[in-house]
Amino acid sequence: MEIFQQLTFLERGIAAGLLIGFISPLIGAFLLVRRMTIISEGLSHVTLTGITAGVLMMQTSAVFAFINPLYTGLLAALAGSLLIEKLRQVYKHFQELAIPIILSAGVGLSAVMISIAETGYTEWYAYLFGSILTVTLSDLLFIFLTGVLSMLIIGFFYKELLSISFDQEFASTSGISVRKINFLFSLLIALVISMSMKVVGILLVGALITLPVAAAILFAKSFRHVLLLGIIFGEAAVLGGIVSSYYLNVATGGMIVVTGIIILIGAAAVKKLLPEGFFSKEETA
Repeated sequence: MEIFQQLTFLERGIAAGLLIGFISPLIGAFLLVRRMTIISEGLSHVTLTGITAGVLMMQTSAVFAFINPLYTGLLAALAGSLLIEKLRQVYKHFQELAIPIILSAGVGLSAVMISIAETGYTEWYAYLFGSILTVTLSDLLFIFLTGVLSMLIIGFFYKELLSISFDQEFASTSGISVRKINFLFSLLIALVISMSMKVVGILLVGALITLPVAAAILFAKSFRHVLLLGIIFGEAAVLGGIVSSYYLNVATGGMIVVTGIIILIGAAAVKKLLPEGFFSKEETA
């Protein structure tokens, strides 16, 4: 805690960005294997619903004045991820319907509550598109704690998460509790989205989860390589975006995503220039 207190506002933003750039590709890799990368878009809008609810609660009663909207956003993201899993069970043959249903509900509720809240444009802009200048000490502490929790979950349940991501039926017959691990994975997604919103922004967090992994898979020989390269590309996108946004005086979240797109385009160009078969795929995870 004392270390965080010594950081300047810019250093807090950079530290938060580096944490997010490290963890987001990890979740993106598992979502890629599950072919569920679009889930981050739906949950980001549900997270906005939680944030607007938190802001309204702060404004309507002094009892809730202590509430940090990041925490209500986390609860909304967790509830949304669990609801998506439930809807995927209800629509077994049309599971893709779960995402647009949740996304639509999130956008609609957010729009209504934003119109009611007595909040300026600047605050909502920071939540929607991110701003490292608005990262407070409590925000950085929240990002750090959620990041540590995410890493602990991945570390302790890596094999189970990997097994279920590749083949849920095999994992079930192997004695793995699919429902328990899916709940933990839902918690992971909620944690990553909620911790990323202040730096990248709610509308852009899905890009930071997806773009580094999309670049990594072009070169990776195994799932572990996807994780490693995804982290490298994610950190490069965050650092490049923060530096360029500082000198260009533009939105940090937007520049992080633009940098991620540039990295992806560069990776695709390099892959095309290399001789065919230069990167041979391995089946091991």
